[in-house]
Amino acid sequence: MSHSKQWVKAAGLVSAGIVGACLLSGQSVSAAGQAAANQSAQPVPNSYMPVVDKESFATVHDRMAAAKADIMKRQMDLLAERYDLSDRPASGVTMDRAKPVQEGVRVKLPPGVTWAELSNETPDQIRAKGIFPQGFLPLPHANHPEGGMVFPKSEIDELLKQENRDLTRFDLDFDLPERFLAEFPPAMYLTTRPDLGDVSKGQLVTVNNYYEMFSGILNPKQLEGLRLLLTPFPQQQFNETTDRRSDKPSRGVACLDCHTNGGTNGAFHLVGDIRPQEFRHRIETPALRGVNIQRLYGSQRALKTVEDFTEFEQRAAYFDGDPVIATKKGVNILERGSQVHFMSEFEEILDFPPAPKLAWDGKLDPAKATPDELRGQEVFFGKGQCASCHSGPYFTDNTMHDLQAERFYKEHMVNGMMMARDGAIKTFPLRGIKDTPPYMHDGRLLTLEDTVEYFNLVLGTKLTDQEKKDLVTFMRAL
Repeated sequence: MSHSKQWVKAAGLVSAGIVGACLLSGQSVSAAGQAAANQSAQPVPNSYMPVVDKESFATVHDRMAAAKADIMKRQMDLLAERYDLSDRPASGVTMDRAKPVQEGVRVKLPPGVTWAELSNETPDQIRAKGIFPQGFLPLPHANHPEGGMVFPKSEIDELLKQENRDLTRFDLDFDLPERFLAEFPPAMYLTTRPDLGDVSKGQLVTVNNYYEMFSGILNPKQLEGLRLLLTPFPQQQFNETTDRRSDKPSRGVACLDCHTNGGTNGAFHLVGDIRPQEFRHRIETPALRGVNIQRLYGSQRALKTVEDFTEFEQRAAYFDGDPVIATKKGVNILERGSQVHFMSEFEEILDFPPAPKLAWDGKLDPAKATPDELRGQEVFFGKGQCASCHSGPYFTDNTMHDLQAERFYKEHMVNGMMMARDGAIKTFPLRGIKDTPPYMHDGRLLTLEDTVEYFNLVLGTKLTDQEKKDLVTFMRAL
């Protein structure tokens, strides 16, 4: 029997079954048939992305490019509703070189509420009244239903200039203002050569200049590891298939396109370990500085070695955790015994920036610190409870914690993302913290002042205004 005849016979049996059921129940044949059709039309939960292209690239491009303006307006309206995005640099405080650090609490309070009043409410009261500040909620991706890597304009422009490689997406732009990102390009410090200071000398390190800059400073394995970290490999949105989000077929994305100079440029995407889409978390690129003292990698995935992380990024994170689509788009399988080892050996020597006021134990040298920095240190290790997680000379306990912030708000949808629980997040080191805004795993907190207000509320520490100010001053010295 042919396939078509088999299908007709099967369809006939299904139809006969529907008719028989109708005769027994008294339901009309047409109503039962419509109900069956509606049931079959319901989408079935699926962890996989479609492999077969159902639209041409031109059709997808034109449709998504046309929708871009409205999507970005929706995201920028959300940011303006949540935050004060004005340019207010702190006096005399800069990042590694010259970029000013933005100051002040930027998260907006609900109308008629003060921070002092809010801190006196219980989580249940805040939840019932709906007065948890929106800027403390999870931050959606610029287009959460679509997701994918999005790069800031500074990175896009410099890579286009140096490598003629374009990381522009035709469907999305970066959302956070550049003033709230780390200095570009960030300085690069090496544990093996602290005497050299910023070995990048203010340049963006790329495949075009790395050899000239680092030959004679790195050993051969480290040099090859750096080359691989700067080599673009196919990625979900940037590849050579028609299912991409770049105008032209792309060579892909390099590890240090996000972790610029071993630091960060604020590029964001979605974690690959959660489904369905609306529950996936936006993830902001953390700096790779100081990975040699860390024991967990990835904000939630709890990868145990930097080798695991390096291999994971290529095999899964680049492709939203979907190995099927990765094969289609040209996943680059790294060889663990050499390539992954070489890459991790370079990553392991990326150092934190100098902190001249800190002693060997991570505490301030009283002879160098100011009175407000010393007061802030007392808050950090005392009333503020910061050191409960951010302990030791590098201010991390190398474990994970669930702050249970969902106590303060009801689950609801915002711009395609469910405002749900964050779950357990690893403790990021605080060394060099002023140089790597924005903060939290998703970048929802734009300044250190925002971070202090967030933890003051969530931990219930009830800090005074002066204690909050001193705490920020201390963290700027780390």
